Amino acid sequence: MKVLIIWRLLTVGGVNAGWRNRAIYFKQHGIETEFLYTTDHGGMHIMEDVAPVYLTKDETKIVSIIRDNHYDAVIVVDTGKAYKWLREANYQGPVIVEARTPELIKLTPHIKSFRGFTPETIIVPSYYQKRLVSILTRDIPINVIYNGVDTEFFRALSSEEIDFTSVPQLPENKKVIAYIGRLDKRKNWPMLLEIAKRAKQERDDVEFWIIGGAQSVQREEFAAEWKAQQLTDIVKWFPVIPYQQMPHMYAKVRESGGCTLATTKSESFGNTFIESMVSGVPVVASRMMPVTELVKEGETGLLYRGQNVDDAVKQIYRILDDPEHHKKMSAAAIKHVQENFSIEKVAQQYVELLQEIVPTDSADGEVNAW
Repeated sequence: MKVLIIWRLLTVGGVNAGWRNRAIYFKQHGIETEFLYTTDHGGMHIMEDVAPVYLTKDETKIVSIIRDNHYDAVIVVDTGKAYKWLREANYQGPVIVEARTPELIKLTPHIKSFRGFTPETIIVPSYYQKRLVSILTRDIPINVIYNGVDTEFFRALSSEEIDFTSVPQLPENKKVIAYIGRLDKRKNWPMLLEIAKRAKQERDDVEFWIIGGAQSVQREEFAAEWKAQQLTDIVKWFPVIPYQQMPHMYAKVRESGGCTLATTKSESFGNTFIESMVSGVPVVASRMMPVTELVKEGETGLLYRGQNVDDAVKQIYRILDDPEHHKKMSAAAIKHVQENFSIEKVAQQYVELLQEIVPTDSADGEVNAW
């Protein structure tokens, strides 16, 4: 079986991290995955070593790619223009839609019209996202398939395995709180700076790491505020960390007795939550869906009220100041992800869905090898 994933944005975010993991698993099960993007936001290093990647805005080239590669299925991720390209390529196979944008107003254009196509199903990464999509569409089945994590790649590295020489380097006698992801309105970096400001006033044993954001829309606004609030001593910014170094970053946070912090206002899933937990790092985030689908409150992380800075600081301190509790949460987090979000578990659901949707007989009457 050969499938094409169409998405506009080649980012370093959770959608592509999740698809990287799926592509590896699919290959082990006889499914070849290819990717088509129109805009590069620094994510090529995540994808290029696992599957063929096409990156172009040229619609003539896009149509040729679709027409000439004879895909058994096409999966469209939040890209309304894709249905026009599929029609121009005279694509006749099954279409699956993935709805990943967690904001109704931004999601609407991508599933408002399928230009004459009838998707076999809409895939969403959480039950929260299913509720959102059900507002916008009728008569198309909606399947929840969680993102999975490669538990051989992301795992709790031993002290001997950790690359302590790589960036970011672990500071002495400080506990690290790591924020991972874009610097934009939805991820809510101003709240992160407010939390850091409070921590700077109250203690001298913490350091915040911001991982990512090199190509974020608000990176310059963030940098200006970060400096204006005189937080460069306690908040360290690492705009680009190679994907292959991420397990080492999480391991350093765990070694320090720290946690990851999410200040996001909305998510459709949240890959960094499961990456963090399977690496043995407790999570602190807002008590909202779908975070509550991923994090077991009090066991694998702690959740704060809404966007409440005081409560967020309180939950962070609870983790930092109780090493024994941190150790228990770390072990519980690893077990929780291995049992519920391993790529073997969740990608198998996708494989089975594809096997139901894609005809086993090819156009020439031969049975496909998969």
